Amino acid sequence: MGERAGESADLPESAVVELRRTAAELLGNVSSHADDMLDYILERIPEARADDDLRGLTLGSCSSNLEAALSMVRHGIDVSAATAPVTALEHARAMAARGYSVDVMLRFYRLGHAYFSARILTGIADVVPDPTLTLAVVANLQRYAFAYVDRISSEVAAEYIAELDRMQNRVRAARTDAVRRLIAGDQIDLGRAEHTLSHRLTGWQTAFVCWTDRDDADLARVGTAVGAHFGSLHPLLVPDGSQALWGWVSTTRAPDVAPADLAALADQIPNMVRISIGTPAQGPGGFRDSHAQAQRGCRIIELSGRGAPVTSYAEVALVDTMSGDLDLARAFVASELGALAVKGRREDEERRALLAVLDAQGGLAAAAAELGVHRNTVLQRMRRAEEHRGRPATERVAELHAALRLVHVLGPVVLTSEPGRT
Repeated sequence: MGERAGESADLPESAVVELRRTAAELLGNVSSHADDMLDYILERIPEARADDDLRGLTLGSCSSNLEAALSMVRHGIDVSAATAPVTALEHARAMAARGYSVDVMLRFYRLGHAYFSARILTGIADVVPDPTLTLAVVANLQRYAFAYVDRISSEVAAEYIAELDRMQNRVRAARTDAVRRLIAGDQIDLGRAEHTLSHRLTGWQTAFVCWTDRDDADLARVGTAVGAHFGSLHPLLVPDGSQALWGWVSTTRAPDVAPADLAALADQIPNMVRISIGTPAQGPGGFRDSHAQAQRGCRIIELSGRGAPVTSYAEVALVDTMSGDLDLARAFVASELGALAVKGRREDEERRALLAVLDAQGGLAAAAAELGVHRNTVLQRMRRAEEHRGRPATERVAELHAALRLVHVLGPVVLTSEPGRT
């Protein structure tokens, strides 16, 4: 239900007349009341006193709200018709821009209402000549004032929140624009970019990409964990849609991104989230290049279906280089591995044994330790692998090693289903 001044069921016509006459009387001195209300508020929120613009807007809000409310009482206008004055909305926007909380902003209205109760209503007896009408006039004004402040404070709170959203959107847009210009290699003002991003661009830059297919994953928290792992409490994080996040860490020294050094980070990553980490590099160019590597790492991870939560680009760089054209990659694997380039459990064991030996530079013991099998098992699998390949492992060693590495990372993507088919 609305609230109309003077519409109380037990308020006599004489009281209604006196109420509206009182409102007109107060309107005649609204500037003085606004000045007094401003002093009342600033005594209780002293930090607003030093800001001339905010002080002026507060005075304007006091004056416009007093004038609006009293004019509505004078003319019997229902409080549901009240809208926040322009100065009140601008005051809310200024409070948001200055970083005040919404509670502090609303406190201006609570204090304004308190002033109205403490200063104006207590002086009604001096304005209303008939003592029998004073109480009815005071009660009606108080009820109307509360309804007005309740309505207006809701509007200014909504405007405050809307301004915060606008500010955050502007910040996000500026950050995204600066990031995309850096990635594109555009000429930029380095100091301005660092200020916009709150990120140092002169140190070592380590980029990463986080992504998931779930809507409930907190990627910002994951990005913060990555930053903390590399020694930064405030990594630069830029959402890429709702299920992906770009990130950068700036450090004075190049962090370790070898698989062994990332094990502790991997333990902190939720299921269904994957992270690709670029190679650390220096300066704005490193910002761009490390990100490009992290993005390319994403491609390899998705192609291979790798289950590891964290992958360093260094682990997949060779495969990335060789797999730009997947048809060529498959043909290369088939040419180098022969009948070993087919899907199958036994072929997989033989390929892994051969790769482990090549990784160990021919050491059967080291290969056996890596695979967790006996040395003789490695030797047997290696011999079968050479038979399937159709040539010894000592021929075209570099090409053999590269082909095995392609299969190790990409698996079925570069294998054929039947022997002799490419």
